[in-house]
Amino acid sequence: MKFTKTKIGGAFIWSPEKKADDRGNFSRVWDRKLFAVGKINFEIDNIYSSYNLKKGTLRGLHYQEKPYSECKIVRCVKGEIFDVAVDLRKQSGTYKRWTSVLLSEKNNKLFFIPEGCAHGYLTLTDKTLIDYFVSNFYSAEAQRGIPYNDPNFNIDWPEAVLKISERDKNWPEYDKYR
Repeated sequence: MKFTKTKIGGAFIWSPEKKADDRGNFSRVWDRKLFAVGKINFEIDNIYSSYNLKKGTLRGLHYQEKPYSECKIVRCVKGEIFDVAVDLRKQSGTYKRWTSVLLSEKNNKLFFIPEGCAHGYLTLTDKTLIDYFVSNFYSAEAQRGIPYNDPNFNIDWPEAVLKISERDKNWPEYDKYR
């Protein structure tokens, strides 16, 4: 596996090695021993799957407050997404910075988002399927979000947002929420 650092401390992208033959391909997308080398303790408590019908669908930016903070591993199984993490850890050297990655079924990349970061994505194709591996249980009381167009972060989305939930549309700006 090849690991690549991002602009946010603790967030990284990795590309599992594909082994291909006349049957198709095979790759290892998770290995606890490899994560241990990087001193990352990640245990999966939940696995979510998200299917999105239309290109331009935005989900996020979501996070959970302590004690339900969570790390995520995100993978696009079908289609392509622009995946974003925003660092909300006040003690971090990358506080209020964001990073992004294109995840697709073709590039086979995965995105590790550390605890204390908000996460969201924009679909770049119709009929996308995304899997999330999450390190904590969901708590409705701890669920928080920030607007995808929050001026505190100025995220440069590559395409127009065409579909978004009412909840995600109405999160208060981060500085007003804090």
